[in-house]
Amino acid sequence: MATKERVGTVVSDKMDKTVVVAVENRFPHPIYNKTVSRTKRYKAHDEANTCKVGDRVRITETRPLSRTKRWAVAEVLTNSSAS
Repeated sequence: MATKERVGTVVSDKMDKTVVVAVENRFPHPIYNKTVSRTKRYKAHDEANTCKVGDRVRITETRPLSRTKRWAVAEVLTNSSAS
């Protein structure tokens, strides 16, 4: 079984070793064919506290690390320019 991966944007880095990543899912509406975007927020483990708000990151599914944390940051794709 392949591990799940998502690409999203860091929206919060206030917690220690944890970031909140917003992943946007775009799909056509089944009846109206207008593009609909749904956003889901995942808490991801960031061991070195390297991610900042606005960074584009890839996260992978892992074992449960806390009550709500089941993802880990695999790599930082782009850094935010507001550093």
